[in-house]
Amino acid sequence: MKIAISGKGGTGKTTLSALLVNALKEKGFRVLAVDADPDANRAGALGFSRAEEIVPITEMEDLIYERTGTKPGTAGGFFKLNPRVDDIPDQVCREQEGIRLMVMGGVKKGGGGCICPESALLKALMQHLLLERDEVIVIDMEAGIEHLGRGVASSVDLLLIVVEPGQRSIDTARRVQRLAADIGLKRIGIVGNKVREDSELELLKHHLSDLPFLGYLPYSKKILEADLHGLPLDHHIEDIGERIAEILRGIGFNPNNAFLS
Repeated sequence: MKIAISGKGGTGKTTLSALLVNALKEKGFRVLAVDADPDANRAGALGFSRAEEIVPITEMEDLIYERTGTKPGTAGGFFKLNPRVDDIPDQVCREQEGIRLMVMGGVKKGGGGCICPESALLKALMQHLLLERDEVIVIDMEAGIEHLGRGVASSVDLLLIVVEPGQRSIDTARRVQRLAADIGLKRIGIVGNKVREDSELELLKHHLSDLPFLGYLPYSKKILEADLHGLPLDHHIEDIGERIAEILRGIGFNPNNAFLS
């Protein structure tokens, strides 16, 4: 199963993805966590030691040159658009306590986009992950879905959009919904975050009533403190575990830990 997570910056994409990854690992699933948000730090949220030492793939200059034939930072030259990537996950993944993590990194873009060896490698790698890997993959995306494309959209089992109470977050969810429709990705679900009271929950459901609402995470001082101090996120605190279980049921994991497609 492949799950992509998107939403406005600061809504809690990394929080949700880390909690889901930990819960799935605890249930016995083989999980690959992919950090595809240049501004995120899922390694810290997952409790990886020496998280600051993890090198994103887009900064692995020798690897990029080896696979594309062009040095990183080069634009407009000749390079391989479909480099070999099938062995990269096993080479670059960090593993700790049963969780495997791969950090994609960001591409420095100027103007309207980037045609460069880094982006070619990331695109090929994302295609490999979604089309050929046989494991649960949870991808922490940017506020958009730039890493996805028409060729792999059908392989994403679900796009989760994280929304917090507030019009800007709701507007971003609508933008992500439109981007997803443009590439043919129709399986979308909403997860609320930082919900303080029932009225906020109803607000989200009202403004996004045409999309499946799969659950929510309550406002939690402990989660905020963990994020503030760079501590790993624990789905056992307060009633977070119950909320994560509800979200997993909404996604399609039944009580026997099988995925219902």
